[in-house]
Amino acid sequence: MEIKKINTDKAPAAIGPYSQAVAVGDMIFCSGQIPIIPETGAILDGSAAEQAEQCFKNIKAVLAEAGTDITRVVKATVFLKDMADFVPVNEVYAKAFENSTVLPARSAVQVAKLPKDVKVEIEVIAVK
Repeated sequence: MEIKKINTDKAPAAIGPYSQAVAVGDMIFCSGQIPIIPETGAILDGSAAEQAEQCFKNIKAVLAEAGTDITRVVKATVFLKDMADFVPVNEVYAKAFENSTVLPARSAVQVAKLPKDVKVEIEVIAVK
């Protein structure tokens, strides 16, 4: 089965040796997105909820490049710098998936530190 790199300039460039996403057949494995504004390369300086909104904008851009969309996400992982931000981030998460027929399976974990010292990172797996 062919493995294909997915890349778009409508989402932040990878900040390390990885792809924005990888397609294997109809499966799309998206790397974690942090709240980088693609046009400027700057980190969105805001609350965890505001940062989560930017993460989802970036995820949607990568999924569009892969030929799919947020309603086709089957698994999501949310990494939080502080679990106290779970409720506001969860509200953003719910809004992001409001048009999904089936909500994705999900994990949400608190981590000691995230890249660029952001408050949230989100990764997804989707199907075409």
